[in-house]
Amino acid sequence: MTRNATSGGRLIAVVGPSGVGKDSVMAGMRRAIPSLHVVRRVITRAPGLGGEDYDAASVAQFETMVEDGAFALHWGAHGLHYGIPVTVKHHLGQGTDCLVNFSRKALAQAGGMFPRLVVLNITAKPETLAQRLAARARETEEEISKRLAEADKPLPAGLEVIHLANDGPLSQTIARAADLLQPVSV
Repeated sequence: MTRNATSGGRLIAVVGPSGVGKDSVMAGMRRAIPSLHVVRRVITRAPGLGGEDYDAASVAQFETMVEDGAFALHWGAHGLHYGIPVTVKHHLGQGTDCLVNFSRKALAQAGGMFPRLVVLNITAKPETLAQRLAARARETEEEISKRLAEADKPLPAGLEVIHLANDGPLSQTIARAADLLQPVSV
């Protein structure tokens, strides 16, 4: 989805509760829409834990990156720090739509920074979330309970939001996401 560089690309912030399938949907969208630029986040998480492709950093490394202006936006959640590399601004400026795994708590700030922000809010039933969180084996039962308790957090008002349920076959979810995000012909 490359657009006219004068209008800039859209930052497509993929949000949803833990276990909703954000990484799987994003990987499928990468295949379905090759022109999307998928942003690789920096996370203070040990390397190689699966799920999304990310750059691992220690807390000290992350704090240095913040001081050096390496991030367009950064936040903390679930005891970790997440950063969106400042290079996303270059891609957006070139008219390229950028897809990024995002946090609901950082959306209000992103709305003020990125004029063409679109939120892809992925949802799933509570039982689906619980099964997926247990299957990925990254969190303790207590951590899973905390994540499930936050599953219905509201999104900030005033944002362009596309809602997408991910309870059925992944291929159908990806096809719906691609249809919903296709640019409108003028």
